[in-house]
Amino acid sequence: MTLPNCRTLTQRVILPVFASASLLVAISLAHAHHGWAWTDGDQITLDGTIQSISMAPPHPVLRVKSTDGGEWQVDLGNPLQTSRSGFTGDTAKVGDTIVILGNRAQDHSKLHIKAVRITVNGTDYNMYPERIKN
Repeated sequence: MTLPNCRTLTQRVILPVFASASLLVAISLAHAHHGWAWTDGDQITLDGTIQSISMAPPHPVLRVKSTDGGEWQVDLGNPLQTSRSGFTGDTAKVGDTIVILGNRAQDHSKLHIKAVRITVNGTDYNMYPERIKN
């Protein structure tokens, strides 16, 4: 009786299974982060002052100090959505007042919100117009 070639078994079975499992984990993590599953279904309005602006991928992020003193992470749309809304890195500056309409994290201990619309200097920037409820 001949034993199967271990290298062939590894190449034919183990590596493809490992690669598939790794891909599924990566897709699940990306979907969980970029989807809406981590947010509340109800939308809130948050008023504050911009502390920082990052336009870096995977999505632009603002740090906003709310009127009650908390510092929030505000996730905008992906770079293309954010650009389509009219918001760019030059649209606002640190210190500007902002109103955010969005869905906050289900874990309310985290000051984290995904914006569907932001209003800066009286101008609305709709990141996800189809999701606006108010």
